[in-house]
Amino acid sequence: MPLPVSRDQKNFWHDSTRLVALAIPMILANVTTPLLGLVDTAVLGHMQLPAMLAGASVGALILTQIYWLCGFLRMSSTGLSAQARGVKDTKIASAKVLWQTMMVALLLGLGLLVFQAPILYVGVALASPTLEVQQHLVAYFDVRVFGAPAAMLNLALIGWLVGQQKTRSVLIIQVVGNLLNAGLDVLFVYGLGMSVPGVALASIIAEYSMACMALWVAFKQVVGVKPDRAWFNRAARKILMKLNGNMLLRNLALQGCLAFVTIQGARLGETPAAINAILMQFFVLIALGLDGIAYAVEALVGEAKGAQDNHEIKRRTYQGLVWSSAVAVIYSLAFYLFGETIIALLTEHQHLVSAALGYLPLMVILPLLAHWCFLYDGVFVGLTRADAMRNSMIFSALLVFFPLWYVNKDIGNISLWYALLGFVFARGATLALMFYRLDKHGRLCK
Repeated sequence: MPLPVSRDQKNFWHDSTRLVALAIPMILANVTTPLLGLVDTAVLGHMQLPAMLAGASVGALILTQIYWLCGFLRMSSTGLSAQARGVKDTKIASAKVLWQTMMVALLLGLGLLVFQAPILYVGVALASPTLEVQQHLVAYFDVRVFGAPAAMLNLALIGWLVGQQKTRSVLIIQVVGNLLNAGLDVLFVYGLGMSVPGVALASIIAEYSMACMALWVAFKQVVGVKPDRAWFNRAARKILMKLNGNMLLRNLALQGCLAFVTIQGARLGETPAAINAILMQFFVLIALGLDGIAYAVEALVGEAKGAQDNHEIKRRTYQGLVWSSAVAVIYSLAFYLFGETIIALLTEHQHLVSAALGYLPLMVILPLLAHWCFLYDGVFVGLTRADAMRNSMIFSALLVFFPLWYVNKDIGNISLWYALLGFVFARGATLALMFYRLDKHGRLCK
């Protein structure tokens, strides 16, 4: 891995404050999402029938998985926006990216509305719920799906704002939107007696409110710049399709591996499935911090590429790696010292706590192995090298994750976690190697 040219320590830490200032609001914004999930669950959990909670949860899961796969919108928007910030005609270039990514987002959102029936059919077939649960699942989905255009637009707009280094605005938008959602949950369900559809409607209103806030902030950045028809010509569409297509393939490979852990664990029995659900929360905790660092790196590396500054790309990558390593060490120490407490907070069943403790050493190692892939994902998003991200993910899935699991499958559920640790490390290692080769051949800015 290449290091930046020598610079005194004082300047290094002074420059790092910009990265941290961008990262902290994103870390705080990340924290609000699981908190909102707790409010939704609490409201639904106090309804008359458990089937209401189960149905709404599955309905939300169907849409959440689709939105997660469409996360390529956020990544491509961030990279292109950050690069636009680094070019000479920043305002025009940024407006171009904004309108292009908004167009893609709205088309995807409308597409989800058009194909809502087959999406629901496949989701129900995969979940195989009871008739009572299915009734509430459909009631939730049929309302919530109309928020799809806003959800897609939010992915693009949040990505664009991160690229423009407006992470404080993103934090405010996320917090306001999530608080609105929580307040409307209580109003619609307890005040108006709207039951499951009320929870879905609360989410829709919050999604469109967040989209309006994000649009207001974004348009203030590019006021006075009118869209140009050339921004949407065939050449522009081809570039966007290639970038987003590679990002989508990358997300599919990642989701395939994570889904395999859940499905294979369920096949091994109730206890392994429950253990895996608990251990996945360690992954969620790690992502809260490491994603924040990665978002900041995306913005700064992208800006440097837009300015065609090879040295600045390497410097920001190295700074990000230092901070990412520090956060990973803190996580590992926290899991080592408080891992048993975390597990006990996640379940009251002692047999699950005892069984999960056997995996705790792997959770301590996990941040140290995983932070590389989070960091270099951010670097390559900033470089908009989606082909490298796609290749790294597919290589790590097909040649590391599944082979590791297959070789160790006789030892049971823990083989899935050996495979997952190898997978995240392989992603980081392959992306680091690709970065080194791009730098060696002078292609970081191409």
